[in-house]
Amino acid sequence: MEIQINISQNDKLEKTFLCFEFSNNSCQKLLYPLETRILLYILFTLCSIITIIGNILVIITVIHFKQLHTPTNYLILSLAVSDLLVGGVVMPPSMLRSVETCWYLGDLFCKIHSSLDVTLCTASILNLCIIALDRYYAICHPLQYHSKMTSLTTLVMIIICWTLSVALGFGIIFLELNILGIEDFYYEHIDCDGRCMVFQSKVIATVMSLICFYIPAFVMLCVYLKILHVAQRQVQAIQTLNSQLKTERKATKTLAIIMGVFLTFWIPFFLCNLIDPFIGYSVPPLLFDLFLWVGYYNSTCNPIVYAFFYSWFRHAFRIILSGRIFQMNSSKTILL
Repeated sequence: MEIQINISQNDKLEKTFLCFEFSNNSCQKLLYPLETRILLYILFTLCSIITIIGNILVIITVIHFKQLHTPTNYLILSLAVSDLLVGGVVMPPSMLRSVETCWYLGDLFCKIHSSLDVTLCTASILNLCIIALDRYYAICHPLQYHSKMTSLTTLVMIIICWTLSVALGFGIIFLELNILGIEDFYYEHIDCDGRCMVFQSKVIATVMSLICFYIPAFVMLCVYLKILHVAQRQVQAIQTLNSQLKTERKATKTLAIIMGVFLTFWIPFFLCNLIDPFIGYSVPPLLFDLFLWVGYYNSTCNPIVYAFFYSWFRHAFRIILSGRIFQMNSSKTILL
């Protein structure tokens, strides 16, 4: 009887699940209980829907209302587009991969998905860098602001931002620069059917983390510290002389909060991304996946920050959701 029990237990321990049963190079599959899978699907689906709806509202608001056709809001529009794409294009396949713990959508779409993931993350932080620059001129050099940060200048900066992001995201993945120098190790020990991840060598992980996160984040922090120092000296003038400066200061505070949220949500992932190659790729895949989703949630939070801190965004949202946006001359509505 004891022998039979031990054999039965060993069978259970040795039983493994594969992503593709009939593949000789299939990845192993972690099988969650049905209740857990349903709960995860509901959670991730709600997150994706909220991200899509929230950012669509921001995009419609900036495009429709003429009052909001300003350089700063064009940058917010660009950021909202990247967040919308995260919610609508990146999150759904990532949800399938996270819940099923396998990738069933093919190698080509895996590369496209990974490229979009890198591209949109890079675009978000570069957009935030441009926003920081915009706030710097608005607060520190208000007399030069309208001459330097024109709509054309903003458009050129947005185009450069997206071009660099796309070139970096798709170039790294499709040219396989991420595994440059460790190709043999990757194909012998990591690559298998059913896996979709951006595996990186030490050099690429360091360079990508610096370019996509650490250097831009450092620049933004320095710029906002400078803005904060100047803004503190302007407090009396803002309160007694110029309401426009007061408005600019509030906008700066709100966008600084957006930047802070971004850094908070993405720091865990980029810390893991940087140190993983140097510790023998020993960060658990589940932890990596968790931190990646925490980063995705930043795209969900941005519209909530806008709605919470900007009364005119809340007013615009009410007009859109009530259907009054379809009334004649609604684009000329003065948002308070």
